[in-house]
Amino acid sequence: MAPSTLPVDPESQTPSEIRQPEPAQTRQDGRRRGDTLVVLGMWLISLSVLLTAGYLFWKQQAAAAAPPPSAVVQAVVQPTLPPALANISMPDFSTENTQQSLVRYSTLHTVIPSRPRETAIDYTVVPGDSVFSISKDFNLKPESVLWANYDQLQDSPDSLAPGMILKIPPVNGVYYKWKEGDTLASVATEFKAKAEDIVNFTGNNLDLADPKITAGELVMIPGGSRKFQTWIVPVIARGNAGVSKSVLGPGACTGSYTGAYGGGGFIWPSANHFLSGNDFWSGHLGIDIAGATGDLVWAADAGVVVFAGWSTGGYGNMVMIDHGNGYQSVYGHLSAVLVSCGQSVYAGNLIGNIGSTGNSTGSHLHFEIRYFGQFVNPWQVLP
Repeated sequence: MAPSTLPVDPESQTPSEIRQPEPAQTRQDGRRRGDTLVVLGMWLISLSVLLTAGYLFWKQQAAAAAPPPSAVVQAVVQPTLPPALANISMPDFSTENTQQSLVRYSTLHTVIPSRPRETAIDYTVVPGDSVFSISKDFNLKPESVLWANYDQLQDSPDSLAPGMILKIPPVNGVYYKWKEGDTLASVATEFKAKAEDIVNFTGNNLDLADPKITAGELVMIPGGSRKFQTWIVPVIARGNAGVSKSVLGPGACTGSYTGAYGGGGFIWPSANHFLSGNDFWSGHLGIDIAGATGDLVWAADAGVVVFAGWSTGGYGNMVMIDHGNGYQSVYGHLSAVLVSCGQSVYAGNLIGNIGSTGNSTGSHLHFEIRYFGQFVNPWQVLP
């Protein structure tokens, strides 16, 4: 009888009766697992390569954007130099010059203590100088410079000349050459100073216990003063007669005149309204108005001409106008005089040209105002 073909339940079979897989199938499954591992490994390797390439690219870009090492070093060590060292080049701190050591720069600005000068110094006059401008440069009063140089200037600031060597005193006062028979008491009284100030001034180098000064020695008298020698043309009124040309100069007018009267108000006598030399002070009783040779000069107010031409005393060519109301005006150092004695003029009328005649170091107009014989600061009456 043929065996039954009904299906058999595997669970009802004994282990020995379970059918084992074929060897060929087992090898095929192993190959599949191996292929999977290979593919996975290749993916991992590819991913690593990509990550490495990305990292290298990022590093290269960062390095390109960063400053070179030498710039970093210089940015750290480069000091902020003061203006005096602005043009000094710093040493090269680049990696190519690693042997260069660091350099420390010193500050060239030195604070010098301000100490008063104790001795006189020499100064050579240049064109355009005036006693007023020189004294201002040395922080002194113009009188002190004038008094210290009496042997050359004779108390006339207009006697200044280029090339002249002046003594510039250390402080305000009188720089005096001691004479035979002088005493501290007599000199102090003469110059309205104190004897103890003369002794105590360190620049005089006197023995405080026994101060002795020999004849011919130059001594500084701090705070001292004296009268000036007069070198001015006196007031000449329109009614005066017999004025001496031999004393005042050939420009003096000898007659007695009548004519125009001033109104008491003044205009500027030239186009410029600023100074180029001396201002008004006790040794210079007018102002020096700036101007070039040939510039026009006109009457500051109406009046009669009482001086027209060359004068003594350093004024050079000069015009004086009597305004008939107590005022006179003076115009000095002219290159040309364009009016004559006794002529009536009015404010703004042409009377001459600016120049540098007489005692003058450069072209300008010396302008004075007088009132009943007293000198008035022109700044007080000019508009």
